[in-house]
Amino acid sequence: MNGDHSHKRGESALMAKGLVKRFKTGRTFIEVLKGVDFDAKHGDVTMVMGPSGSGKSTLVAALSGLLRPEEGKVQAMDTPDLWKLSAGKIDKFRLDHCGFIFQGFNLFPALTAKQQVMTALKYQGVGPGEAGRRAQAVLESVGLGPRVNQRPSELSGGEKQRVAIARALAKNPNLIFADEPTSALDGKSGEVVIRLLRQAATERGAAVICVTHDPRLEAYADRVIHIEDGRILDDVRRTPDANPPPLSH
Repeated sequence: MNGDHSHKRGESALMAKGLVKRFKTGRTFIEVLKGVDFDAKHGDVTMVMGPSGSGKSTLVAALSGLLRPEEGKVQAMDTPDLWKLSAGKIDKFRLDHCGFIFQGFNLFPALTAKQQVMTALKYQGVGPGEAGRRAQAVLESVGLGPRVNQRPSELSGGEKQRVAIARALAKNPNLIFADEPTSALDGKSGEVVIRLLRQAATERGAAVICVTHDPRLEAYADRVIHIEDGRILDDVRRTPDANPPPLSH
């Protein structure tokens, strides 16, 4: 893994002020984010928790350049205001700095695990030889060494999620956004996933922002933010547990 982000540990990676997001339904507007302030630091796993419909996924979409807020600004990495950039520059920001892990894996059915990861690197302009080496290394680091040539149909849910994580980690992102990364998985696979995210923060200094409603993931967090009805209810710093309890029921 190239690039050393460790010097940034504890520095702000992302800061948002006054985020407002409304959706139109018929003739009315529903305000999903009601003036949210948010920040995340390098080296931290920040959990955003809240019931379904609380605005937590909308918040991540606004922070990561996927969904434009009506009001507010997002300062991220060296970008003073993400939403003032052109669409092309926002795409480039996501490509250069962000890793995404979604609940639905979003893998290409026809590609092997290794090809999935190489594709992500190719978009960043990494040559095929280097992309192959990096893909192999990152798949080994998530415990998929023996499965690199399998297609999604030949992989279990937990293995698919690990391919998605490997793909997100391969480009060494400064910001990792994970939306319910463990919800489709059994306890053992979920544990592998959250440990890998913890490692990306601790060892590589990434700012990991994880949306979840699984209270068992709190054990891995440096910070837990509860959001309800579009507002932040509380924001607590904590020390990650040295030996988190198993996620398996």
